[in-house]
Amino acid sequence: MVCLIFGEVVSQFPISGGLYPWARRLVGKRWAWMAGWIYACALCASIAAVASGGAPFLAQLLGFEAGAATNGIVAMSMILTTTLLNLSGTRLLARVAMFGFICELIGAIIVGGYLLIFARHQDWSVVFNTFGMVSEGSYVWAFAASAVASMFCYYGFEACGDVAEETPDPSRMIPKAMRMTIYVGGASAMFVCFALIMAIPDMAAVISGKDKEPVATVLIAAMGETGFRAVIVVVLVSFVSCLLSLQAATSRLLFAYGRDRMIIGSSYLAKLSPRTHVPVVSLMISGIVPGALVLGGIWLQDAVNTIINSAAILIYIAFQLLVLAALIARAKGWQPAGSFTLGKWGWSVNIFSLGFGIIAILDMAWPRAPADPWYSNYAMIITAAGVFVIGLAYMLITRPYDRGDAPAGDAHLLHLKAAR
Repeated sequence: MVCLIFGEVVSQFPISGGLYPWARRLVGKRWAWMAGWIYACALCASIAAVASGGAPFLAQLLGFEAGAATNGIVAMSMILTTTLLNLSGTRLLARVAMFGFICELIGAIIVGGYLLIFARHQDWSVVFNTFGMVSEGSYVWAFAASAVASMFCYYGFEACGDVAEETPDPSRMIPKAMRMTIYVGGASAMFVCFALIMAIPDMAAVISGKDKEPVATVLIAAMGETGFRAVIVVVLVSFVSCLLSLQAATSRLLFAYGRDRMIIGSSYLAKLSPRTHVPVVSLMISGIVPGALVLGGIWLQDAVNTIINSAAILIYIAFQLLVLAALIARAKGWQPAGSFTLGKWGWSVNIFSLGFGIIAILDMAWPRAPADPWYSNYAMIITAAGVFVIGLAYMLITRPYDRGDAPAGDAHLLHLKAAR
């Protein structure tokens, strides 16, 4: 539903930079500043998170011993590699991203199919078995906690809209690409997850926590060490593809800020390479900031992990700022006029999207470890609040929204101008 709202907005405003320029047209410059600021922080944290998540796989593949320093260096190397690839231009980016998407899709079909056909240990009823995971007599709380895992996965569809001005026929193609990301990516993820559950040899060990790496256990038992390493290669391709897309999105957001003179160093952020036509300085920053987070994690692991784990909740907050912006614009009279519109369903989908987003944010932020210190339980809320306060202070002190002359808050007026 959120994706459909994004599709309506980008279809009418196919502007590079994603949430920031879209929110600017829907509501105004101040709203856009905060949405873009939170989104930028979330993207940088996401890049660090993806690199940190992929580093142990690559270290294991190369035969390195796992550890904070090793994983940090490997993660830094991954960010450096994807930054250089992004600097090569959008054509290479598109090819690598498509290669990663194809590898992930084919890998999901092959691995999931193999597990279901040759390595199934569980009965079909396992999908509906709660295994005694109840709290206060209800399974709802366990379900809400487990739902957070998928919330960490279901974003990134908006990244193709962040490079709208570099896409042929963006008004029609980007909303379609966003939806296909959800349909195909979601279906393949669910298929593999289902296959892995069905192939678990000892469910009791997984539920009790005795088996701390159930995915590795399943794959090694079913495919052997060689097959497991082959799967790791496919997983790493997906990680690299994801990093490329996140960095492209971050750099285009910074480019959009620079073009509208909305942040310090705007003249540098808005510069495009005459050869590759990519924002070089913006791309470098999208590598340096996440790289600094990863590097800091070697010495300040708990603090950096808190920042990285806050990536998803910051993304969802930024998303809901745009969803709410669309709802405000509708209330003022905005009628989506791009190639893709929801027509009479626009209001219903918009309201549902906002409700879902609020519930998702609360679910992710909900404290679930009573034995931990309060600052650990509320770490995500504290991080999100810190990002908001810093962004608000910068906006009020420097007043970046008073610079530049890009259109703002005019979405609801466009259909009136067209009618005249």
